[in-house]
Amino acid sequence: MVCENCGKNEAAIHLTQIQNNEMSTRHLCEPCAEQMGLSSGAPANAPLADFIAQMGKAIATETVAAAGTCPSCGLNLADFKKTGRLGCARCYSVFDTSLRGLLRKLHGGTQHTGKVYLPPHPSESDRTARVVSLRRSLSRAVENEDFERAAGLRDQIRRLEAGQEA
Repeated sequence: MVCENCGKNEAAIHLTQIQNNEMSTRHLCEPCAEQMGLSSGAPANAPLADFIAQMGKAIATETVAAAGTCPSCGLNLADFKKTGRLGCARCYSVFDTSLRGLLRKLHGGTQHTGKVYLPPHPSESDRTARVVSLRRSLSRAVENEDFERAAGLRDQIRRLEAGQEA
């Protein structure tokens, strides 16, 4: 995809903006994105841990001393700054104040406001499993030339797929 701004270079930055409930996407090459002040701050192919480590270096030195060490795994904030990885689940509460600042820089906030995964309704997975089972029975009935049974199974499958209980 070619840069929408200069029309010359390959687009490397894909910016999605939402304003007034309208979503727009722009495809820009790196030089054009930098001219617009949209530099990502991290290489596009950098692993997440490296990126967090770079962001962790921005944590002030006095914060490192104040945060202390995790009593569960022994990790201190200086180690987190070097590796970009926490040692255990308890580190989140031990380094809470430092992580809040880091998350605010990374995401613009510390509260999750995105989409929430909702698993399919349990009855839907039951219905799918029932349809699979009926299809196997239908195959066997056709192989055995039991066409009356096959017709009944076919009708059950259609009802289940239409959302009706069989």
